[in-house]
Amino acid sequence: MCGIVGYYGPKNPKEVIMTGLKALEYRGYDSAGVAILDKGVFKRVRAEGKLSNLSEKLTAEDFNGHLGIGHTRWATHGKPSERNAHPHTVGDVSLVHNGIIENYMELREELIKDGAVIESDTDSELVAHLLNRQLKKTPDLLPAVLAILPRLVGAYAIVCVNVKQPETMVAFKNGPPLILGVGSDAMYIASDVQAIVSYTKNVVYLEDGEVVEVKGTGYKVFSAKGKPTDKPVVEINWTADVASKGGFPHFMVKEIFEQPRAVAQAIQPHINLASTTVEMFELGLDQKALSEIERIFIVACGSSYYTGLVGEYMIERLARVPVECDIASEFRYRHPVLPKNSLFISISQSGETADTLAAVRLAKAAGVKVLSICNVRRSSIDREADGHLYMNAGTEVGVASTKAFSATLSLLNLFSIAMAKAKGKLTLAEEQDYVRQIQAAPAQIETVLNLDKWFKEGADQLKNFRGFLYLGRGVHYPIAMEGALKLKELAYMHAEGYAAGEMKHGPLALIDDDMAVVMLAPHDELFEKSISNMEEAKARGGQILSISTGHNKRLEEISNFYLALPEAGWFTMPLLEVVPVQLLAYHVAVSLGHDVDQPRNLAKSVTVE
Repeated sequence: MCGIVGYYGPKNPKEVIMTGLKALEYRGYDSAGVAILDKGVFKRVRAEGKLSNLSEKLTAEDFNGHLGIGHTRWATHGKPSERNAHPHTVGDVSLVHNGIIENYMELREELIKDGAVIESDTDSELVAHLLNRQLKKTPDLLPAVLAILPRLVGAYAIVCVNVKQPETMVAFKNGPPLILGVGSDAMYIASDVQAIVSYTKNVVYLEDGEVVEVKGTGYKVFSAKGKPTDKPVVEINWTADVASKGGFPHFMVKEIFEQPRAVAQAIQPHINLASTTVEMFELGLDQKALSEIERIFIVACGSSYYTGLVGEYMIERLARVPVECDIASEFRYRHPVLPKNSLFISISQSGETADTLAAVRLAKAAGVKVLSICNVRRSSIDREADGHLYMNAGTEVGVASTKAFSATLSLLNLFSIAMAKAKGKLTLAEEQDYVRQIQAAPAQIETVLNLDKWFKEGADQLKNFRGFLYLGRGVHYPIAMEGALKLKELAYMHAEGYAAGEMKHGPLALIDDDMAVVMLAPHDELFEKSISNMEEAKARGGQILSISTGHNKRLEEISNFYLALPEAGWFTMPLLEVVPVQLLAYHVAVSLGHDVDQPRNLAKSVTVE
């Protein structure tokens, strides 16, 4: 997940772009760079590390042009370095990119055969090569972009410039956000409103498959096939309170939208980009100690407990180590048996949850190693643990957990890989495949966030249901329970999360015309069984809201509402599925007039029993 800024106008482009990048530094700080027109060419300056390193390099640099692009990077393809930093320049083309080009290996091989000299390890540079090659056939940047779009598979937000068109920027997206800012005498392009709101409050939100051409102070928006599209200019009205929330009406929805960054920051310390492998040095356990673990206990409360349940599925499936996941308040009173060579994993966003802390002390008294997963360093649980994994999600203000939930899930993804590797259950190729899946997750989550508009518009209808039944199988079952919890926390509505196979053991009696059934049914080995469960609910009048992947005619016919997520494997699908159930609860609660940041009777951190 990276930050993008583009600018055309009379102000000093260096100052405008750097101001924008500073506002976007939360999106990545592995490296940064700019390409700004100067004396008829794009002068490129890049630096490894935080934005301050680039700022220092730019101190002595002057530019006489009025067009430029900038980028702050969170590394996916290629380690953090100056050579892998954006912008990438090939021939007449310079560009910046946020996202992942999934067919980059195919493109790379094709371009090398065609004589291209590739200078970085990134997937982004390949797009610049494609454009530069196309410009030799189509000298204008817009038709060149339209020509290469069908070649790009994956998630991307891209802004490109052509040295021969000194007043032109072309931007296009599929997944990650991209916004056009319209000024009286200037034009701006950015990943986030925060980057440009000090210059203009008039913006155009680009949708997937759209291409915008900026020429001087004018612009036109096109479909991917080149058909002109009318887009409304939206005025952003920010107050001081809204500014503190990043332009969002509530902290909770701001934190929902921060989940791509939260996942990226959680996994970044533990992935070796050069080898595409997992290295978890903070565990307090070396490879040998991990290999000797015979049983794992995961203990947590609330949403953290549901992340632990997903972890149970992942660890057992990959590492073949038995796992027990317990609610902390029950674990401490059930006189648990903790065998030798067990590992105890505690999960707590605050690191102060009273029941979880008590369970940690019980485990330590039994001589069991304790690994904490928390968001607050030096918190009570963190201090008492033997090993540490940090969510790195940043402050979570909303009482209902969102970004801390996703950050925890991603850490459990990586831990399950590390455990399986220690047990000799994964080949190097399998490990690298799983790592690539988790690396792709932030960009995929950004795509799922586009469902926000659907839930906002549908909330007035959804709030009229008598209750909600959330169903899932396998790793999707804990997400069903998390969805039900969110609706109870925020909307104060009846909601239950069940394993779909348990429908006939009671929940079926609840279903009628006033009951919404939220079915998590991605295309996996359990898909047909999930379809059968939906048919049963439909036959009894249930109003089906299905969340799946891709398009399935049969599923769409069964469902009253159908939402398609990006294709992903079982391993990372929970990270994508949790976003729509969060958005559902948020928008229904807002429609009902509830305080979503501070739900009644609840507190952010439960520090008493």
